[in-house]
Amino acid sequence: MYAIIETGGKQYRVQEGDVITVEKLDVNAGDKVELDKVLVLSDDNGLKVGTPYVEGAKVIAEAVENGKGKKVIIFKYKAKKDYRKKQGHRQPYTMIEIKSLGGKAAAKAAPKKEEAKEEPKAEVKAEKKVSASMKKDELIAYAKEHGIEIDEKATKAVIIETIEAANK
Repeated sequence: MYAIIETGGKQYRVQEGDVITVEKLDVNAGDKVELDKVLVLSDDNGLKVGTPYVEGAKVIAEAVENGKGKKVIIFKYKAKKDYRKKQGHRQPYTMIEIKSLGGKAAAKAAPKKEEAKEEPKAEVKAEKKVSASMKKDELIAYAKEHGIEIDEKATKAVIIETIEAANK
């Protein structure tokens, strides 16, 4: 099980038990953090991709610590102009531990959506097997086998229409 979450303008792939460093959040160490911007959720029911977020899905985490990252030196210099500027920066962060993925709303709603999606796919596959996925020579052979008269020089679309009209 994993999830892809968004926080602080960045995306992270997380699993239960992971400890990650994210942009500073307004929480104290030991507080629970609820991240509801879940882009992708993979669990026992399959993969759920959000548009842009998965509805009802949440990732529960616990803030481990707040701190500052390693110092980054910014040094600007222009040759022969006696211009030097040195500046330092330490980016603040929050370290969080992922406790649980998903959410009750996402787990209950997901199977209903999957069942509804599976039925139309079966109908589409049956239509494709008959004509749309076939190459032009396969369509011509199919027509000859079933005794359907077609113009072999016609386009694939015209041959498909002719076969469908004869099958009805």
